Amino acid sequence: MKKLTILITIVTFTLFTSCKKDKKETVTEDTKTETKATNTTTTKERKKLQVRLESKSGSNVSGTAIFTQDDGIVTMIAVLDGLTEGTHAIHLHEKADCSSEDGTSTGGHWNPTKQPHGEWGSQNGYHKGDIGNFTADAKGNGMAKIITDEWCIGCGDETKDILGKAIIVHEGSDDFKTQPTGAAGGRVSCGGIIQ
Repeated sequence: MKKLTILITIVTFTLFTSCKKDKKETVTEDTKTETKATNTTTTKERKKLQVRLESKSGSNVSGTAIFTQDDGIVTMIAVLDGLTEGTHAIHLHEKADCSSEDGTSTGGHWNPTKQPHGEWGSQNGYHKGDIGNFTADAKGNGMAKIITDEWCIGCGDETKDILGKAIIVHEGSDDFKTQPTGAAGGRVSCGGIIQ
């Protein structure tokens, strides 16, 4: 009888231990699967594009613009040098063609929704390319930044997609009134937004 009790105890212990081990392995596998799915989603949503801005109209203005898109929000940060001290306008124009010496090969302001020229966010209307003004310091350095859900990078929506457009920096400031340009003056720097 003692032998039978010992044998039943050993069999029960063995079964209990092996079931517990299987349960732990299943939980670990589920956790790994969830982690992979999360990483894949994050990678798909982030886009980044760098654009070099070159001098136009005999100026010395150059710089870089970086566009990032995260979860449907686009951020543009443009850093420039060689500017005259003061306020300058920056816009997106219709075509990523910076081949002309004065930057006019880019066409007019990007305006896919056919709105009047104006200040970004104005209830009276504005072009999707009407980024606005920024200030250059005494050394000629300036930075412009915009964060918006009204643009996308390569989404194919003609009213939002900035690919194939150009960034233009103007010699003067945008008055947000004069149609269709804002009377911002000549085009002193240009960069095509292409992949």
